[in-house]
Amino acid sequence: MVKLGLYFKADLENVTDLLPAADYEWHFKIQCASCRETDSSWISFNRQDEYEMTHSKGTANLVMKCKFCKRESSALFETNAPIHAYNNSGKFQKIATFDCRGLELVDFSPRDPWSAKGTETATPFEDIDLLELEWADYDEKAGEPVGISNIEVEFRKEK
Repeated sequence: MVKLGLYFKADLENVTDLLPAADYEWHFKIQCASCRETDSSWISFNRQDEYEMTHSKGTANLVMKCKFCKRESSALFETNAPIHAYNNSGKFQKIATFDCRGLELVDFSPRDPWSAKGTETATPFEDIDLLELEWADYDEKAGEPVGISNIEVEFRKEK
């Protein structure tokens, strides 16, 4: 079992509280811990779905078999670790924690929908699409451009 923290970094321009939607579908590149092969497809799962694991009484948010060695693996959102809003412009911040068994998350694609608030006005911005790793809009209340750019992610082993 490996516990992985997903750390997110972006430059925020006049926005704060960047957060994926409650029913957000998280997209990852996944590497098998047994054969070390990485699936070329983006594999997605969310916090709401739960699947039974073969040969176990437990459940996970993702249960899959490796395309290469056929071993079963799973990933589960840490239930006692909430999804955190990103506020630290230009610095890595943990946004989620996963319990991984038989797999490692090696890349993350921040697809839509995300939300954020205007820094000065708390104007809500919904359905933010970060697939292109940047987003721009205009906060009419503040009379300022808003944006998100220079997105980076990394995974860190947690205790």
